[in-house]
Amino acid sequence: MTNLALITGASSGIGREFARIHAQRAGDMIIVARRKDELDALKAELETAHGVSVQVIAADLTDAAAVQDLCDSLRGQPIEVLINNAGFGGQGSHVDRDLGKELSMIDLNVKALVTLCHDIGGQMAKRGAGRILNVGSTAGMMPGPMQNVYFATKAFVRSYSLALAEELRASGVTVTVLAPGYVETEFADTADLRGTALVKGGGKTPHSVAAFGYDSMVAGKLHVINEGLLSFALNWIIPLMPHRLVLGIARRMQTKA
Repeated sequence: MTNLALITGASSGIGREFARIHAQRAGDMIIVARRKDELDALKAELETAHGVSVQVIAADLTDAAAVQDLCDSLRGQPIEVLINNAGFGGQGSHVDRDLGKELSMIDLNVKALVTLCHDIGGQMAKRGAGRILNVGSTAGMMPGPMQNVYFATKAFVRSYSLALAEELRASGVTVTVLAPGYVETEFADTADLRGTALVKGGGKTPHSVAAFGYDSMVAGKLHVINEGLLSFALNWIIPLMPHRLVLGIARRMQTKA
């Protein structure tokens, strides 16, 4: 396999678009998600259209043992690109939500990402080259009432990835954090966000976000937001606002009408 990428959460949305973009650039890949039928369909599409090699691994990355099995099965494969895209959210007051789902969110959004970065990123560092793209969110740049744990996991992804990028800077391995705003994917359904102001406002397409993130990774950028106005607000306006005001705005965006 050449220009080999590992892409998690590849069965739909942004992850599927990452796979398509990587295939268009003549890259082979290993695609991972829970839904094997969706992965098999994507494999057939990409191998037929682009002549690349695609390996399918169906795995539930909320399970730490499954993540470790994935790492063990890939050890020795020269993965040049790691795209940590798998993740999910959940709307509602934290104390009213199912604790098991909240902890599973941490398992996937945080623990699986850290494990893959540690294992595969470590192998990249030993080889002296590699690119890591961690999909965060603009949610990681503020607290998020009514999506409390999700926002917190994305804050972790941002902080962890930036620090990892600095640690690996001399090794030839780059780490990029993609922090998109709302994107029109299955995320809104799995997170039960339909009917919120966030979703009603509309979002970007998965392809446009994936293309922006992929190009940013190739360029070795550190932290990128796909919307200019949103980037300005998050970096220069919101940090100067009172905490209560920011919390109120975030809560209104995540609350169903």
